[in-house]
Amino acid sequence: MRNLLPDFTKRWLVLPLLLTVGMFSCKSFEDQRNELPDNAFKGTIRISADESFKPVIDEQVKIYESQHERVKILVDYKPEAECLKDLPNDSVRMVIATRAASIDEKNFVSDTLKKNLRSMTIALDAIAVIVHPDAPDSLFTLQEIREILTGKYKKKLIPVFDGVKATSAVRFCIDSVLHGDSLTKDAMAARSSEGVINYVSEHPDVIGFIGISWIGNPEDPSQMSFLKKVRVALLESTDKPGKFVKAYQANIYLKRYPLVRDLVYILKENYKGLGTAFANFMSGETGQKIFRRAYLVPAKKNFGIRPVKLKE
Repeated sequence: MRNLLPDFTKRWLVLPLLLTVGMFSCKSFEDQRNELPDNAFKGTIRISADESFKPVIDEQVKIYESQHERVKILVDYKPEAECLKDLPNDSVRMVIATRAASIDEKNFVSDTLKKNLRSMTIALDAIAVIVHPDAPDSLFTLQEIREILTGKYKKKLIPVFDGVKATSAVRFCIDSVLHGDSLTKDAMAARSSEGVINYVSEHPDVIGFIGISWIGNPEDPSQMSFLKKVRVALLESTDKPGKFVKAYQANIYLKRYPLVRDLVYILKENYKGLGTAFANFMSGETGQKIFRRAYLVPAKKNFGIRPVKLKE
């Protein structure tokens, strides 16, 4: 007992000292958050986004920045393949595309940047098919779209994209419509989705392929002006042969419209910074409403369908 008493006493003397040190070394959650390079309320980040989503992503950024005065989200719009090349670029925090990161991409970024890639589908989009206002044909089956894309259609119709090699629309058509078959050599490239609209409006012998967010919102004045220049074609429904439908939200949601694709963010951030906050915003209540108002289909919130009379 005589040998144990000094050690026991020392422990009681040391304990208050440890508690005091601990109290001074512990930081509040707010202090820890403010020490980060950026967070939900302050900072600047760069994003690479597929150009075909520019209208709706511009709106997402506009609303988020209006709610957070000390935040700046810089978006570089480019073809999808160029966006994906930015995954190893440490200065780009997020990529917005039509597919998630591949295993090879995840491994490469993990090895080189020591960061994990996180992907999430936040909306459903569609490829709109547009023709000249005076075009005799505006109803197409999926087989006829394949024939147009491969140059085998009964009439001379040249497909026009927002780029021929690196865009998400081209990749979707080759992978999901042609299933790896070759795109016709006559296919043409405009500089942007707006360029596709303008070119189709001036040439009756071409057919354009663009993201629906450029031309699907009847409440957007700029998109209404586009609709005065071109006509949106109807495609044969996937569930009712002989019935032709437009890329309305309900048809995208139910995948009656055959050219449906995902809108995905790929985030590389090892802490809860501004990138995480913006990703949460787009997948949250407000962000999902923005997608809905842009006539895309929100992927993270319930999408109700009400019976209304619309021209197909």
